[in-house]
Amino acid sequence: MPRTEHVLITCEHGGNRIPPCYRLLFAGFETLLHSHRGYDPGALAVARKFARLLDAPLFVSTTSRLLIDLNRSIGHPKLYSEATRNAPAAVRREILARHYLPYRTAVEAHIAAAIARGSRVIHLASHSFTPVLDGVVRNADVGLLYDPARAGEAELCRRWQLRIESRARGLRLRRNYPYTGKSDGFTAFLRRRFSADLYVGIELEINQKHVLPGGRRWLALQALVVETFHSATMECQGAGMPAPHEIRSPLK
Repeated sequence: MPRTEHVLITCEHGGNRIPPCYRLLFAGFETLLHSHRGYDPGALAVARKFARLLDAPLFVSTTSRLLIDLNRSIGHPKLYSEATRNAPAAVRREILARHYLPYRTAVEAHIAAAIARGSRVIHLASHSFTPVLDGVVRNADVGLLYDPARAGEAELCRRWQLRIESRARGLRLRRNYPYTGKSDGFTAFLRRRFSADLYVGIELEINQKHVLPGGRRWLALQALVVETFHSATMECQGAGMPAPHEIRSPLK
């Protein structure tokens, strides 16, 4: 019996909130908190639009990545930021226990439960990236990150890219840019937990130059990525990755 599809949306860097008990650690880092280092502007709005229009479960964090980065593995040198890495070990363990493990465990448990019910999970993680990093201009408007060794992920991203480009020809879209989908991150971690036939992990990266001005163009870009994602998953039917039967279709 073929598996159904279960779409899951996450946003690991949705805000720059610092819980009151840790604010003293951020004295002198206030400007950093409000920069792209503190959070991913626009990522939460996009994640919410995906969840609403696709009727998909949504997991978000609005605590700043500078407290602890939910998209890094334990032991990664950037798990803690310059504001927290020199905090006492007991404080770092407390941050891990209160803010990192509950989020990651909840998402992993949700995926495992969906698979146990007979579904294959399509996980979309919503992110954004700064237009210029270390003086280098990023040469893309939208990035789709995936593991090229996983055929389902590669095929979905290929079809998604074609759909976006056919509707917005001036938009620069690149796969595995400005980061590689195989580098350390939550989707990479989840791929080690779940096989390719049960888990498809994609990270969406949107250039913040489209986010910060706001307005109708930003809203149109949000609608574009959601609608084309829906179309791409539908198009994958018959290509080894059936369309998600749980997605409602308010987009037609």
